[in-house]
Amino acid sequence: MAANHARVWQQSYTSQNATHVQEEKQKVVVRKKSWITKGEKVLYSFVGLFLIVASAYIVSYSSSTDTLNRDLQSLEQNVQSQKLTNESLVFEIKELSRPERITQIAKENGLTIQNAEVKQATSFHN
Repeated sequence: MAANHARVWQQSYTSQNATHVQEEKQKVVVRKKSWITKGEKVLYSFVGLFLIVASAYIVSYSSSTDTLNRDLQSLEQNVQSQKLTNESLVFEIKELSRPERITQIAKENGLTIQNAEVKQATSFHN
């Protein structure tokens, strides 16, 4: 009888082991979850794309503004130099149109002044 008990016990032990191995095989099939869902990946992709496009727009706008400012400064320098040229020409006009100079040139060329009063003519602008 002891041999029978040993066989029964061996059969029950192997059947329990077989079911236990089958249970372990079923437990092995575990689905691995990722820490970021597909929806979050899509949202992060859109946000990243938006940030890249916004950065490119800001850099482009900054570059065009800088170019415009440089052109403006160049034009302002040209205006200032033209103002200085105009002022020097106005001063030269005043120097050349002095009555004393005109009478001196007239005497050098043999002209005589009939009236002692020499008046400076002014230009008339419309």
